[in-house]
Amino acid sequence: MLYDIHPKLPMRDKESTYDFYVRLLGFEVFGTFEYPEYLMVSKDKIQIHFFEHKELDPSSNDGQVYIRTTDIHELYQSMIEKGVVIHPNGDIAVKPWGQCEFSILDPDANLLTFGESINTF
Repeated sequence: MLYDIHPKLPMRDKESTYDFYVRLLGFEVFGTFEYPEYLMVSKDKIQIHFFEHKELDPSSNDGQVYIRTTDIHELYQSMIEKGVVIHPNGDIAVKPWGQCEFSILDPDANLLTFGESINTF
């Protein structure tokens, strides 16, 4: 039985990843911070893990995570207020597949898409 998933994304620099997810987005460090090549963060019911990849070229990074959420409009507004840059092609919109979504990029160009079923709002 599958019951949970924790995506692993590449990061070039642990401090900049920490700053983005913890200081800007409000995640918390999960587990220990003692491993220099690894970082785990959590918020609400999700975890995202990061592994060091110093040679990563952000322009060719295809890392992506789809995060289901509730109150997407409130989340979107809170990100705008915090100064989070919305992806140029990812402004909030209702999509043909029945999701209201928006997207952001982290410092390593990992794409985070947040979505809420339009049946829930």
